[in-house]
Amino acid sequence: MKVLVLASVGDIGGAKTHIISAFGVLNRREPGSCLMVSFREGGFAQSARDSGIHTAVINSGNPLKDLRTLKKLAADGGYDIIHSHGARANFMAMLLRRHVKAQTVTTVHSDYKLDYLGRPLANITYGLANRIALRRLDYLIGVTDATADMLTERGFAPDRIFTIHNGIEITPDIPHRNSADADAPVTIGIAARLNPVKDISTLIKAFAKLSDLNVRLRIAGDGEEMDALTSLTTELGIADRVEFLGWVNDMDGFYSSIDINVLCSVSETFPYALLEGVKAGLATVSSKVGGVAQMIDDGCNGFLFNAGDIDTLADALRRYASNAKLRSEHGSLLRAKVAEKFSLDAMVDTQTEIYRAILRKTQKRGKRYGIAVCGAYGMGNIGDESILSGILSSIREADADIPVYVLSRSPKQTQNSRRVRSLHTFSIFSFFRVAGKVNVYINGGGSLIQDQTSSRSLWFYLCTIMVAKLRGAKVFMYGCGIGPVSRKTNRRLAGRIINNYADVITLREDGSVTELAALGVTRPAIKLAADPVFGLDLPLAADRPSNDKIAVALRDWTGMDAKIPEFARALEYAYSAYGLSPLFVPIDQRDSAVAEAVAALLSSSVPRAFAEPMNTPEEAARVMSQAKIAFSARLHGLIFAAAAALPLIGIVYDPKVKNFLDYIGQPNYIELGAVSFSSLKTAIDFAMKNLSAPNVARLHTLEQVNRDTLKELLSN
Repeated sequence: MKVLVLASVGDIGGAKTHIISAFGVLNRREPGSCLMVSFREGGFAQSARDSGIHTAVINSGNPLKDLRTLKKLAADGGYDIIHSHGARANFMAMLLRRHVKAQTVTTVHSDYKLDYLGRPLANITYGLANRIALRRLDYLIGVTDATADMLTERGFAPDRIFTIHNGIEITPDIPHRNSADADAPVTIGIAARLNPVKDISTLIKAFAKLSDLNVRLRIAGDGEEMDALTSLTTELGIADRVEFLGWVNDMDGFYSSIDINVLCSVSETFPYALLEGVKAGLATVSSKVGGVAQMIDDGCNGFLFNAGDIDTLADALRRYASNAKLRSEHGSLLRAKVAEKFSLDAMVDTQTEIYRAILRKTQKRGKRYGIAVCGAYGMGNIGDESILSGILSSIREADADIPVYVLSRSPKQTQNSRRVRSLHTFSIFSFFRVAGKVNVYINGGGSLIQDQTSSRSLWFYLCTIMVAKLRGAKVFMYGCGIGPVSRKTNRRLAGRIINNYADVITLREDGSVTELAALGVTRPAIKLAADPVFGLDLPLAADRPSNDKIAVALRDWTGMDAKIPEFARALEYAYSAYGLSPLFVPIDQRDSAVAEAVAALLSSSVPRAFAEPMNTPEEAARVMSQAKIAFSARLHGLIFAAAAALPLIGIVYDPKVKNFLDYIGQPNYIELGAVSFSSLKTAIDFAMKNLSAPNVARLHTLEQVNRDTLKELLSN
């Protein structure tokens, strides 16, 4: 694998460090595998040579001539990847892309819309050229998940985006000055360009609030805001305690001269200015930007603040300046975390794997390759969204490179949050096109084949199964529940279409096996599995005996209103008899009205809590894990509670609830029509007496059937 690297970054800064560090290691691992092209002679090109990277400079002053030189270099070198960094390099890579077979990829080191903040002429020239180029290159690498998310939100195809984190070689240590002398000032430092994005003025204003402490501020960097910032220190009366060092060549020396390292930018990715300070074991305070929160655990190994928040920054600086022991402890903890998770070797390993993934994708281009997933997604129901999480986890386990298309009622939200391509559920022509490109269509979990909500819903899902099969895709009905299908015409239609157009069906409980048989489905392979949620690694209720809550997940359903007083009386009993206070858990965004109606009937002596709407299955299981037992009229309320290993009480409004509880060996349930205070009291007593939780390990094993089946489909 050979890589042509195009770089137009400055002679200093994080991008330079990233490129030279990464390709220096890559060149040592695979000598001769990469050629660096810099578009100017200077510090960057010389540093690359000093790192052992074969480096050429192309800067004739004539872009067309430079392009011809690049074309010859690319043709002669037989490169597989052209990897660009920086606006000019991206633009040249875009032009070169038309003349070579190599795949183009760029690393996005910052928010490209802010790169030329305060420089309007540069923004409408270099900035515009860069924005055009980014849209036309084959792939993009975001430095941190936050950068990748930003690119997705701005409409870049999710399957063209990769993530990498800056890495650093922690050893050897940077020697740190001995500041144990009580009379020595505590020195706060920042290394940054003096421009608006770095927001140095916020640090200066926060520093001014520490006038009662023996502290100094050192600023390493230069830029267009130098005069304004110098004037600000004079205006605030702190000029005698602030040093402007200009550009500093010996950065190890700078970090060894300070006690607290600060970053206060309004936009960053994964800044080397922090990593270099970590190498010196410094206490660190940073604005909450980019991927910084993945490195710093606020209050545990450093402090975070919202960009521009002067008071919170000042408070953090005061805590460190007043406590040498805290500085030392946090500095050591942060250094240990970075050494473990953000090493230089890990960064290079990730970059190498990205190249391999790009080449794998290239080999499969033009073939039928992809997976379409359809279900009740993008509708504000955490249960359905968790099914999607389980399915996507299974897909990525089977083939991390495969393009995924999800049908969603909120396609932009799904695309941004899941980093998959998404189309509107009812975009018929888009689905017809996608079905002709993918090799597997997943009818995605849940109770899609039923007519209790409406016949139209059933007809829609049956239609997608038929269209996908006719367009050449294999049809996989994944971890689903079947029925009830009540109307005779619907039963005949469902049986005929599933029998003729589905290839394989995995079921989340055995009651659905009976329903499929009754529908006359015999041709597809049918396997017992479990709900896709059980394929996720969800938090368990770690110390259930000490938990003091009963999780409650109710839903609006015919007949539910009449039972609200009974639910309230039962919760009063759970509190008086067992000290369990209700925790109302919204599985669907529409569930809050029922919960509030029950809560309104509780006496004031009963404490109650309302969980916030949940966005991930991990959040849902974590909320459930706070309880000792759970009762629910929502199937996925029971599923999340089961995943958290809680004893369950089911309210059966639909056969799927009974089928699920029977399947997992939790028979403590009540038919909705039979709900009364007496029946609920009996169920609560039973749950508290037995405290027998579902066998979560068995459910994980059963769910693996879904994953193994998908792998088989993709391999055939």
